[in-house]
Amino acid sequence: MLDPRLANDTIAAIATPPGDGGVGIIRISGSQCRSVANALFRAANQRFTDFIPYHLHYGHLLDANGNELDDVLCAFMPGPNSYTGEDIVEINCHGGRAVLSAVLDEILHKGVRLAERGEFTYRAFMNGRMDLSQAEAVAEMIHAPTKAAMHLAQVKLSGLLGQKITDLRARLEYLRAQLCIAVDFPDDEIECLSPEELIETSASVRTEIDELLSAVDRTKAWREGALVVLAGRVNAGKSSLMNALLGRNRAIVTDQPGTTRDYLEESINLNGLNIRLADTAGIRQTDDAIEAAGLEKGRELMDQADLVLLLADGTAPLTDETMSTAATLDPQKTVLVLNKSDLDGFDTSNAAQMAAHDLEMLAISAKKGTDIDTLCARIRDRILQGAGQPDPDELAPNARQAAVLGEAALELSELEQDTAAGIPYDLLSVRLETACNTLSGITGEIASNDVLNSIFDAFCIGK
Repeated sequence: MLDPRLANDTIAAIATPPGDGGVGIIRISGSQCRSVANALFRAANQRFTDFIPYHLHYGHLLDANGNELDDVLCAFMPGPNSYTGEDIVEINCHGGRAVLSAVLDEILHKGVRLAERGEFTYRAFMNGRMDLSQAEAVAEMIHAPTKAAMHLAQVKLSGLLGQKITDLRARLEYLRAQLCIAVDFPDDEIECLSPEELIETSASVRTEIDELLSAVDRTKAWREGALVVLAGRVNAGKSSLMNALLGRNRAIVTDQPGTTRDYLEESINLNGLNIRLADTAGIRQTDDAIEAAGLEKGRELMDQADLVLLLADGTAPLTDETMSTAATLDPQKTVLVLNKSDLDGFDTSNAAQMAAHDLEMLAISAKKGTDIDTLCARIRDRILQGAGQPDPDELAPNARQAAVLGEAALELSELEQDTAAGIPYDLLSVRLETACNTLSGITGEIASNDVLNSIFDAFCIGK
């Protein structure tokens, strides 16, 4: 939990991911960061007297006993022109865990506090360096699974979403002012806002909100990736297909039925689209409690999937298990994959009874890799159907922002209905105020501590 009472503390954290690396960065933010760095740093240049802002200084960090910890590069960035809006020192060390831990310990022994999750970005938000939509975009940039997702986050990080929300609020605030005039001066000869103009302006704002909301579904696959589930009867070739799609042996493949008792999940990148592949337990009747639990989990994954690849052995008629499974699946989210096209007896007419389910059908050989590229292309096309590539300036709200926009749109819709019904202006102004305040939750002018904590607690320490 981020405590506003600790906002004046000087904080520090490792800003690079855990693990060994060539370079590791420790960030210090707050009024004491410069004096702490000076106490630990010994410059290689004998003429060094103090840190020059925005310059890299080479030297050594010493512990409390004067022993050398590491040779480093230090940079000092004075507030307010820094990431947090406060004085910041960044120390570039060697990236070993022991090195970074030792340097951070020395910093903390100087009275500096270890930063909480997201506290650097929280301070940037509180100090006016970014609005809340930009702060959320920082986390989205860090976790972006693909280049397209990174670009969508970058658009919001640039402030375009915040500016869009500010513009929409300004139009609603104008309406509020006009309503106040009409309520305060009912008998004066002042040209007041007509109900028709109120409805028209509200509807135009709501239309633009709806356009933002439409981008949520349109860009979901790019932002979050997609779940593709491999399902089918035992020995249909699901694990072989998993390995073929991954290009390596990840799943165990044997002739013994029921090898996959739980589910395996791995990720692949299909030309910029992140796909989570889930290989599920083979469908069959079983008295094995563990296998039954795996089958139930597979059923849950199929319900959640963006696309189900229903595998079947193309050398024989479809089994009752395959047919019953197909009957429960959405044709818009299912592809029937006939496997083993390399074997004698393979015949696509074996799946003729599936015509009633209106499923797209593809023939492959998972073992030989035949037509796997074709299947990959279809997976990508099916996931992205109707979406296409994101526009260069696409504004794609995240789930929290979409919920806020939905609340504002509902309030405006009810405002328009009340206006048409002849509700007095003083009561209509309450709906306008609610809509304005709701939109403020996106940029953070009005946001509860619970909302802020839920956002910044999702950050990593060091960001």
